[in-house]
Amino acid sequence: MSRAEPSAPQERGVLRDRPQTARTRRTTFRATLLRNELLTTFRRWRTLALLAVLAAVPVLVGIAVKIETGDGSAAGPGGGGGPAFISQITNNGLFLVFTALAATLPFFLPMAVGVVAGDAIAGEANSGTLRYLLVAPAGRSRLLLTKYTTVVVFCLAATLVVAVSALTVGALLFPLGDLTTISGTQISFAEGLGRALLIALAVAASLIGVAALGLFVSTLTSSGIAAMATTVGLLITVQILDQIPQLHALQPYFFSHYWLSFADLMREPVYWDELAKNLGLQALYAAVFGSAAWARFTAKDITA
Repeated sequence: MSRAEPSAPQERGVLRDRPQTARTRRTTFRATLLRNELLTTFRRWRTLALLAVLAAVPVLVGIAVKIETGDGSAAGPGGGGGPAFISQITNNGLFLVFTALAATLPFFLPMAVGVVAGDAIAGEANSGTLRYLLVAPAGRSRLLLTKYTTVVVFCLAATLVVAVSALTVGALLFPLGDLTTISGTQISFAEGLGRALLIALAVAASLIGVAALGLFVSTLTSSGIAAMATTVGLLITVQILDQIPQLHALQPYFFSHYWLSFADLMREPVYWDELAKNLGLQALYAAVFGSAAWARFTAKDITA
């Protein structure tokens, strides 16, 4: 008995450690799956090309403004119009960040997200690697969540690429200093950088609805090209419908309707109403189309 008693706590300890070891293995597997998916996505030439195009947009805008204002004239509505904040770029290069995000958000950023999201599942199915991914103990739900997380990370990365490129070009071509907000008040350059970071995060959050929509479309077909084209086509269609006055009753439910609400972060004080509506709408689209993608993907036949 004396020999058996010390072994009992040890046995209980082993039994108690087994669930913890299993949880640790599951957590490690999930992290490995996400890391591999991120590496695979960001190593593709298509992804790198999309990021390069996005980085080039602020360069083109900055050079165009520099050339236009080379004779001392001011850029902006008085000189033929342009994206929001463009008239302030010559006074402060930090405004190029806001201008570049305003120029890329209506089409370039969501198009890039639509391409990545549309290819997430359909591309794997087309290449024949989807069924091999599901042979591993990932499970369809976990794989779908990993794919969506990867697309959301791409949303953030793409937005930051635009912002960093614009900040670099703005610092090289234009002066930097205190900012004048939309409300006419002055804020420091450091606070302006903080506002720029918040705006970049708001723009990235504005794309999660498109990411969920593209992922859902990707589960409907085995052709990556068809999924990408359909997602981009839906994006363009919604953008057009959002400009038709007769559809004003439906427009607040379009995922793109509140995209430019990030400009309210440049007010003093900040207006949060439109921003909150945008975030709520994006969360709704993510929930609806994310659930639809899960329902479709978990019932999809991938044996063919």
